[in-house]
Amino acid sequence: MAVIKVYSTPSCPWCARTKQYLSSKRIPYIDYDVSRDRNAAMEMIRKSGQQGVPVIDINGNIVVGFDKERIDSLLGIR
Repeated sequence: MAVIKVYSTPSCPWCARTKQYLSSKRIPYIDYDVSRDRNAAMEMIRKSGQQGVPVIDINGNIVVGFDKERIDSLLGIR
């Protein structure tokens, strides 16, 4: 089972879309609100080099933004 972390903010429409997509596929994930969790924000920046959200960590593979094709590829979804 993949370990998926979504680094997001409540006001980000692409974050909401990412989480809706994962939920629609019944894929569990852990959501980190980087607007409230400084440690999660620093971890996201360290992993991705980005300050923008969403950042998705799928078993250590970093996806910046809602890149459905890459998410599907990493999760083996067709």
